[in-house]
Amino acid sequence: MIIDRIAMILCIIGGINWGSVGLFRFDIVAWICGGQTGAVSRVIYTLVGLSALWCISLLFRTDSLTDES
Repeated sequence: MIIDRIAMILCIIGGINWGSVGLFRFDIVAWICGGQTGAVSRVIYTLVGLSALWCISLLFRTDSLTDES
């Protein structure tokens, strides 16, 4: 599904951002979008959070191709 791929991409972006915060104390999203309190940054943070919630469903889904083999 396309929404699964979008959610996974957003989670990867979030993971890279948190990695840069943890390692270098540098927030890439805030830097690109004008600070942590900027409207664009907040939208991106919200989308990353929602995509992480969506990706939880990937853990519990069964793939029809796996069942056939």
